[in-house]
Amino acid sequence: MLINVPKTSDANEKQVTDETVYNQRRDILKSMGFIGASALLTSNSAQAGFFSSDDKETFKTRALDYAPANQLHSEALTPEEKIITHNNFYEFGTGKSDPVENAQQFDVNPWSLRVEGLAEDPFTLDYDELFKQFPLEERIYRMRCVEAWSMVVPWIGFSLAALLKKAKPLSSAKYVAFETLYDPKQMPGQKSRFAGGGIEYPYVEGLRIDEAMHPLTLLSVGLYGKTLPPQNGAPIRLVVPWKYGFKSIKSITRIRLTDKRPPTTWNILAASEYGFYANVNPTVDHPRWSQASERRISSAGLFSRNRIDTKMFNGYDQVASLYQGMDLRKHF
Repeated sequence: MLINVPKTSDANEKQVTDETVYNQRRDILKSMGFIGASALLTSNSAQAGFFSSDDKETFKTRALDYAPANQLHSEALTPEEKIITHNNFYEFGTGKSDPVENAQQFDVNPWSLRVEGLAEDPFTLDYDELFKQFPLEERIYRMRCVEAWSMVVPWIGFSLAALLKKAKPLSSAKYVAFETLYDPKQMPGQKSRFAGGGIEYPYVEGLRIDEAMHPLTLLSVGLYGKTLPPQNGAPIRLVVPWKYGFKSIKSITRIRLTDKRPPTTWNILAASEYGFYANVNPTVDHPRWSQASERRISSAGLFSRNRIDTKMFNGYDQVASLYQGMDLRKHF
Protein backbone atom coordinates (compact mmCIF):
# COMPACT_ATOMS: atom_id res chain seq x y z
CA MET A 1 0.00 0.00 0.00
CA LEU A 2 1.34 3.44 -0.93
CA ILE A 3 0.75 6.76 0.76
CA ASN A 4 -1.47 9.07 -1.26
CA VAL A 5 0.85 12.05 -1.61
CA PRO A 6 -1.14 15.32 -1.85
CA LYS A 7 -1.05 16.81 -5.34
CA THR A 8 -0.17 20.21 -3.88
CA SER A 9 3.18 18.90 -2.70
CA ASP A 10 6.43 18.56 -4.63
CA ALA A 11 6.63 14.82 -3.93
CA ASN A 12 6.28 12.15 -6.57
CA GLU A 13 5.40 8.46 -6.54
CA LYS A 14 8.99 7.49 -5.67
CA GLN A 15 8.84 9.52 -2.44
CA VAL A 16 6.54 7.34 -0.37
CA THR A 17 6.85 4.83 2.43
CA ASP A 18 5.58 1.35 1.52
CA GLU A 19 3.60 -0.86 3.88
CA THR A 20 6.42 -3.35 4.58
CA VAL A 21 8.82 -0.64 5.77
CA TYR A 22 6.04 0.96 7.79
CA ASN A 23 5.19 -2.29 9.60
CA GLN A 24 8.86 -2.99 10.35
CA ARG A 25 9.25 0.49 11.80
CA ARG A 26 6.18 0.06 13.98
CA ASP A 27 7.56 -3.15 15.55
CA ILE A 28 10.95 -1.53 16.19
CA LEU A 29 9.41 1.53 17.81
CA LYS A 30 7.18 -0.55 20.06
CA SER A 31 10.18 -2.45 21.38
CA MET A 32 12.66 0.38 21.74
CA GLY A 33 10.93 2.74 24.18
CA PHE A 34 12.31 6.27 24.46
CA ILE A 35 15.77 7.79 24.64
CA GLY A 36 16.78 11.23 25.77
CA ALA A 37 19.20 13.64 24.15
CA SER A 38 21.93 12.88 26.67
CA ALA A 39 22.19 9.39 25.19
CA LEU A 40 21.96 10.66 21.64
CA LEU A 41 25.02 12.79 22.28
CA THR A 42 27.05 9.74 23.34
CA SER A 43 28.95 8.26 20.43
CA ASN A 44 28.63 4.68 21.65
CA SER A 45 24.98 4.90 22.71
CA ALA A 46 22.72 1.89 22.22
CA GLN A 47 20.31 1.73 19.33
CA ALA A 48 17.23 2.17 21.52
CA GLY A 49 15.43 5.30 20.38
CA PHE A 50 16.73 5.00 16.82
CA PHE A 51 14.75 4.13 13.75
CA SER A 52 16.27 1.10 12.02
CA SER A 53 19.10 1.47 9.53
CA ASP A 54 16.70 0.43 6.78
CA ASP A 55 14.31 3.15 7.86
CA LYS A 56 17.02 5.78 7.87
CA GLU A 57 18.12 4.84 4.36
CA THR A 58 14.50 4.91 3.23
CA PHE A 59 14.03 8.35 4.77
CA LYS A 60 17.26 9.53 3.15
CA THR A 61 16.36 8.37 -0.34
CA ARG A 62 12.63 9.05 -0.21
CA ALA A 63 12.60 12.19 1.87
CA LEU A 64 9.49 14.29 1.29
CA ASP A 65 11.12 17.60 0.54
CA TYR A 66 8.24 20.08 0.42
CA ALA A 67 10.42 23.13 -0.15
CA PRO A 68 9.93 25.11 -3.35
CA ALA A 69 12.15 23.85 -6.15
CA ASN A 70 15.85 24.76 -6.00
CA GLN A 71 15.59 26.40 -2.59
CA LEU A 72 16.23 23.78 0.08
CA HIS A 73 18.55 21.43 -1.80
CA SER A 74 21.38 23.95 -1.51
CA GLU A 75 20.84 24.45 2.24
CA ALA A 76 22.79 22.32 4.69
CA LEU A 77 20.93 20.53 7.46
CA THR A 78 21.48 22.00 10.90
CA PRO A 79 23.73 19.60 12.84
CA GLU A 80 21.78 17.29 15.10
CA GLU A 81 23.66 18.41 18.21
CA LYS A 82 22.58 22.02 17.58
CA ILE A 83 18.93 21.03 17.09
CA ILE A 84 18.75 19.09 20.35
CA THR A 85 20.65 21.58 22.51
CA HIS A 86 19.32 24.97 21.30
CA ASN A 87 15.63 25.04 22.20
CA ASN A 88 12.75 27.15 23.41
CA PHE A 89 10.59 24.98 25.67
CA TYR A 90 9.71 27.13 28.67
CA GLU A 91 8.14 24.20 30.51
CA PHE A 92 11.75 23.21 31.19
CA GLY A 93 13.20 26.73 31.59
CA THR A 94 13.69 29.90 29.60
CA GLY A 95 17.36 29.53 28.66
CA LYS A 96 18.29 27.87 25.37
CA SER A 97 20.16 25.09 27.18
CA ASP A 98 17.61 24.67 29.99
CA PRO A 99 15.42 22.13 28.14
CA VAL A 100 18.26 19.70 27.36
CA GLU A 101 19.52 20.03 30.94
CA ASN A 102 16.14 19.74 32.69
CA ALA A 103 14.09 17.39 30.52
CA GLN A 104 16.08 14.16 30.50
CA GLN A 105 13.92 12.44 33.13
CA PHE A 106 10.70 13.40 31.32
CA ASP A 107 8.54 10.27 31.12
CA VAL A 108 6.58 10.09 27.86
CA ASN A 109 5.27 6.53 28.08
CA PRO A 110 2.42 6.11 28.90
CA TRP A 111 0.99 8.96 26.83
CA SER A 112 -2.50 9.96 25.75
CA LEU A 113 -3.43 12.21 22.82
CA ARG A 114 -7.13 13.04 22.66
CA VAL A 115 -8.77 14.32 19.45
CA GLU A 116 -12.21 15.73 20.24
CA GLY A 117 -14.68 18.57 19.73
CA LEU A 118 -16.73 19.13 16.59
CA ALA A 119 -16.08 15.70 15.09
CA GLU A 120 -18.12 12.61 14.31
CA ASP A 121 -15.53 10.17 15.63
CA PRO A 122 -13.42 11.57 18.48
CA PHE A 123 -10.67 9.21 19.59
CA THR A 124 -7.61 8.80 21.81
CA LEU A 125 -4.17 7.53 20.82
CA ASP A 126 -1.77 5.97 23.30
CA TYR A 127 2.04 6.05 23.01
CA ASP A 128 2.34 3.05 20.67
CA GLU A 129 -0.47 4.30 18.45
CA LEU A 130 1.33 7.59 17.84
CA PHE A 131 3.78 5.55 15.75
CA LYS A 132 1.57 2.88 14.21
CA GLN A 133 -1.65 4.64 13.18
CA PHE A 134 -0.15 6.53 10.23
CA PRO A 135 2.79 5.83 7.87
CA LEU A 136 5.79 7.93 8.82
CA GLU A 137 7.64 10.25 6.44
CA GLU A 138 10.75 12.39 6.66
CA ARG A 139 10.24 16.02 5.69
CA ILE A 140 13.13 18.44 5.57
CA TYR A 141 11.80 21.82 6.69
CA ARG A 142 13.20 25.21 7.54
CA MET A 143 12.32 26.33 11.07
CA ARG A 144 12.25 30.08 11.69
CA CYS A 145 12.11 31.45 15.24
CA VAL A 146 10.55 34.84 15.94
CA GLU A 147 13.86 35.64 17.67
CA ALA A 148 15.42 35.78 14.18
CA TRP A 149 17.38 32.54 14.18
CA SER A 150 16.63 29.53 12.01
CA MET A 151 17.44 25.88 11.38
CA VAL A 152 16.94 23.22 8.70
CA VAL A 153 15.52 20.12 10.37
CA PRO A 154 14.85 16.58 9.04
CA TRP A 155 11.60 15.82 10.88
CA ILE A 156 9.91 12.40 10.93
CA GLY A 157 6.15 12.31 11.29
CA PHE A 158 2.80 12.26 9.56
CA SER A 159 0.32 14.76 8.17
CA LEU A 160 -1.97 16.48 10.67
CA ALA A 161 -4.67 16.24 8.00
CA ALA A 162 -4.57 12.43 8.24
CA LEU A 163 -5.21 12.60 11.99
CA LEU A 164 -8.05 15.08 11.63
CA LYS A 165 -9.70 13.14 8.83
CA LYS A 166 -9.79 10.10 11.08
CA ALA A 167 -11.91 12.14 13.51
CA LYS A 168 -14.26 13.27 10.69
CA PRO A 169 -14.59 17.01 11.43
CA LEU A 170 -18.09 18.48 11.29
CA SER A 171 -18.78 21.26 8.80
CA SER A 172 -19.09 23.66 11.74
CA ALA A 173 -15.44 23.14 12.70
CA LYS A 174 -13.46 26.24 11.70
CA TYR A 175 -10.39 26.02 13.95
CA VAL A 176 -8.13 23.45 15.57
CA ALA A 177 -6.94 24.00 19.16
CA PHE A 178 -3.89 22.29 20.67
CA GLU A 179 -2.80 21.79 24.27
CA THR A 180 0.52 20.71 25.81
CA LEU A 181 0.81 18.29 28.71
CA TYR A 182 0.26 19.92 32.10
CA ASP A 183 2.51 18.16 34.61
CA PRO A 184 4.33 20.49 37.05
CA LYS A 185 6.01 17.51 38.71
CA GLN A 186 7.90 16.78 35.50
CA MET A 187 8.01 20.27 34.01
CA PRO A 188 9.75 22.72 36.36
CA GLY A 189 8.71 25.73 34.30
CA GLN A 190 5.08 24.98 35.12
CA LYS A 191 5.75 25.14 38.87
CA SER A 192 6.89 28.74 38.91
CA ARG A 193 5.90 31.77 36.83
CA PHE A 194 9.51 32.98 37.11
CA ALA A 195 11.03 29.69 35.90
CA GLY A 196 8.38 29.38 33.19
CA GLY A 197 8.68 32.87 31.72
CA GLY A 198 5.42 34.23 33.13
CA ILE A 199 3.29 31.94 30.97
CA GLU A 200 -0.07 30.64 32.13
CA TYR A 201 0.08 26.86 31.61
CA PRO A 202 -0.78 24.56 29.96
CA TYR A 203 0.62 25.95 26.71
CA VAL A 204 -2.10 26.30 24.06
CA GLU A 205 -2.02 27.02 20.34
CA GLY A 206 -4.39 27.09 17.38
CA LEU A 207 -4.75 27.05 13.63
CA ARG A 208 -7.51 27.74 11.19
CA ILE A 209 -8.80 24.44 9.91
CA ASP A 210 -7.58 25.09 6.36
CA GLU A 211 -4.08 25.72 7.76
CA ALA A 212 -4.30 22.54 9.79
CA MET A 213 -5.39 20.51 6.77
CA HIS A 214 -2.67 21.89 4.48
CA PRO A 215 -0.25 19.18 3.23
CA LEU A 216 2.73 20.98 4.79
CA THR A 217 1.36 20.81 8.35
CA LEU A 218 3.09 17.95 10.16
CA LEU A 219 2.83 16.08 13.44
CA SER A 220 6.38 15.03 14.24
CA VAL A 221 7.45 12.03 16.32
CA GLY A 222 11.14 12.11 15.43
CA LEU A 223 14.10 13.89 13.87
CA TYR A 224 17.42 12.80 12.40
CA GLY A 225 16.26 9.18 12.29
CA LYS A 226 15.47 9.02 16.02
CA THR A 227 12.44 9.50 18.24
CA LEU A 228 12.00 13.08 19.45
CA PRO A 229 14.17 14.02 22.43
CA PRO A 230 12.14 15.47 25.33
CA GLN A 231 13.53 18.98 24.81
CA ASN A 232 12.23 18.94 21.23
CA GLY A 233 8.67 18.07 22.19
CA ALA A 234 8.51 14.32 22.76
CA PRO A 235 6.60 12.24 22.05
CA ILE A 236 4.61 14.29 19.51
CA ARG A 237 4.68 17.90 18.40
CA LEU A 238 3.29 20.15 15.70
CA VAL A 239 5.46 21.53 12.88
CA VAL A 240 4.04 24.39 10.77
CA PRO A 241 7.05 25.47 8.66
CA TRP A 242 5.67 28.75 7.29
CA LYS A 243 4.93 30.12 10.77
CA TYR A 244 7.25 31.24 13.55
CA GLY A 245 8.42 28.41 15.76
CA PHE A 246 6.27 29.23 18.78
CA LYS A 247 3.22 28.08 16.80
CA SER A 248 4.66 24.55 16.61
CA ILE A 249 3.41 23.39 20.00
CA LYS A 250 5.29 20.56 21.75
CA SER A 251 4.31 17.47 23.78
CA ILE A 252 0.67 17.59 22.68
CA THR A 253 -2.00 15.83 24.74
CA ARG A 254 -5.18 17.34 23.31
CA ILE A 255 -6.42 18.45 19.89
CA ARG A 256 -9.89 19.99 19.71
CA LEU A 257 -11.97 20.97 16.69
CA THR A 258 -13.96 24.13 17.38
CA ASP A 259 -16.07 26.80 15.71
CA LYS A 260 -14.36 29.62 17.63
CA ARG A 261 -10.84 30.95 17.29
CA PRO A 262 -8.92 29.40 20.19
CA PRO A 263 -6.70 31.35 22.58
CA THR A 264 -2.96 30.97 22.07
CA THR A 265 -0.35 31.26 24.80
CA TRP A 266 1.89 34.02 23.47
CA ASN A 267 -1.08 36.04 22.21
CA ILE A 268 -2.54 35.87 25.74
CA LEU A 269 0.77 37.00 27.22
CA ALA A 270 1.50 39.84 24.76
CA ALA A 271 -1.17 40.32 22.10
CA SER A 272 0.56 43.34 20.54
CA GLU A 273 3.71 41.28 19.90
CA TYR A 274 2.38 37.80 19.04
CA GLY A 275 -0.56 37.58 16.68
CA PHE A 276 -2.74 34.53 16.12
CA TYR A 277 -1.40 33.85 12.62
CA ALA A 278 2.34 34.34 13.25
CA ASN A 279 3.21 33.81 9.59
CA VAL A 280 6.87 34.42 8.80
CA ASN A 281 6.84 37.91 7.27
CA PRO A 282 10.09 39.85 6.71
CA THR A 283 8.18 43.15 6.44
CA VAL A 284 6.55 42.97 9.89
CA ASP A 285 9.08 43.37 12.69
CA HIS A 286 8.70 42.16 16.23
CA PRO A 287 9.28 45.01 18.72
CA ARG A 288 12.58 43.42 19.75
CA TRP A 289 13.72 41.69 16.56
CA SER A 290 13.84 42.73 12.93
CA GLN A 291 12.38 39.97 10.79
CA ALA A 292 14.11 41.07 7.58
CA SER A 293 16.94 38.57 8.07
CA GLU A 294 17.83 35.61 10.26
CA ARG A 295 20.87 33.87 11.71
CA ARG A 296 21.05 30.33 10.37
CA ILE A 297 22.33 28.03 13.09
CA SER A 298 24.95 25.80 11.52
CA SER A 299 28.17 24.01 12.35
CA ALA A 300 29.77 27.42 12.98
CA GLY A 301 29.98 28.91 16.46
CA LEU A 302 26.97 30.26 18.36
CA PHE A 303 27.81 33.85 17.54
CA SER A 304 28.60 33.27 13.90
CA ARG A 305 27.14 35.94 11.63
CA ASN A 306 25.66 33.40 9.27
CA ARG A 307 22.85 35.69 8.19
CA ILE A 308 20.44 35.23 5.31
CA ASP A 309 17.42 37.17 4.08
CA THR A 310 14.10 35.95 5.44
CA LYS A 311 11.54 34.84 2.86
CA MET A 312 7.81 35.47 3.05
CA PHE A 313 6.09 32.41 4.54
CA ASN A 314 9.62 31.14 5.25
CA GLY A 315 9.86 30.37 1.52
CA TYR A 316 6.79 28.09 1.43
CA ASP A 317 4.88 29.94 -1.25
CA GLN A 318 2.39 27.04 -1.51
CA VAL A 319 0.44 28.50 1.42
CA ALA A 320 0.00 32.02 0.01
CA SER A 321 -3.49 31.20 -1.30
CA LEU A 322 -4.66 30.57 2.29
CA TYR A 323 -4.33 34.29 2.98
CA GLN A 324 -5.58 35.80 -0.27
CA GLY A 325 -7.24 39.14 0.40
CA MET A 326 -5.99 39.37 4.01
CA ASP A 327 -3.98 42.27 5.35
CA LEU A 328 -0.99 40.37 6.74
CA ARG A 329 0.26 43.42 8.62
CA LYS A 330 -3.02 43.66 10.51
CA HIS A 331 -3.47 39.89 10.82
CA PHE A 332 0.12 39.23 11.91
